[in-house]
Amino acid sequence: MSAAARKVRASVVGATGYAGAEAIRLLAAHPLVTLVSIHGRERDGVPLAAEFPHLAPLGLTLRSGVPEPGEADVVFLALPSGASAATAERLVAGGALVIDIGADFRLRDERLHHAWYGEAPRPQTLAAEAVYGLTERARDRLPGARLVANPGCYPTAALLALAPFAATGLLADGPIVDAKSGVSGAGRTAARGYGFSELDASVSAYGLDGHRHAPEIEQGLADAGATGCGVTFVPHLVPMARGLLATCYLNLTDEMETAALRAVLAEAYPGEPFVHVLDAPPATKLASGTNHAFLSAARSGPRRAVITCAIDNLGKGAAGQAVQNMNVALGLPETAGLAALGVVP
Repeated sequence: MSAAARKVRASVVGATGYAGAEAIRLLAAHPLVTLVSIHGRERDGVPLAAEFPHLAPLGLTLRSGVPEPGEADVVFLALPSGASAATAERLVAGGALVIDIGADFRLRDERLHHAWYGEAPRPQTLAAEAVYGLTERARDRLPGARLVANPGCYPTAALLALAPFAATGLLADGPIVDAKSGVSGAGRTAARGYGFSELDASVSAYGLDGHRHAPEIEQGLADAGATGCGVTFVPHLVPMARGLLATCYLNLTDEMETAALRAVLAEAYPGEPFVHVLDAPPATKLASGTNHAFLSAARSGPRRAVITCAIDNLGKGAAGQAVQNMNVALGLPETAGLAALGVVP
């Protein structure tokens, strides 16, 4: 399809979750996209405004199911783990580019996938050709892709911080990733522990006995050149709606000063529109509502460093990166529809 011939027709499946709603918000403002349908389970005929009043100006109505064959050029799947695989297979067979914001195609190793995401089958041929869409490190593989596995929010921040050191042979052994995310990363849930009374003025760690994003980070580091590099990953839930900060502790193969560490990051992301290397440690507020990532580095001792990365967990950590992947895959300007800057204060 020629992107110049007409606007790209896009659909969102799983439109009633936070990531789905964010994808709708971004796509509705995309100058080269027409949003042709939005889908939610058991929501046929329900106005989108009933689920997300902030999207009422769009005047959209939810449908059940998925787009009809040929209806959409690209379909964004914002579905729970295990729910994307069969849907993706049907949509790809119908000729659509599928961008899975969920987790069904992130881990290439079938054993690891089943260990962390259960035994729900996924089509092996399709899984093998899925492009892991950390855009800055997958740009050459995205054009012509039929299926993009959008990274998780934690791995996006961790790999943006760590991959440059893995790729240059500076990562000595397993890093520690101490990451904190806003509550929207848990999805739209009323589960115990996610209410205001439990979250307000409190920070808690979880997944200490293992978390599904650890093998995803390790896979990304292996892709960057650090094969067999184990990761200690500790996620935390903090009392804010959105935003994610990954603080990564590294042992290095060489002694490096702070300026040299920052140079490694700058040389890894020259001219990148969405990755910015700062002198001061970034705050999550900088990225709120955007697809931008902010990085910084500092020496913390002999052959030790701390790398920080701040993103919006729903932006660069989910829907924003999904739109960025669509742009690259379809030959659109990479920044199209993603021009928003952070709102500070």
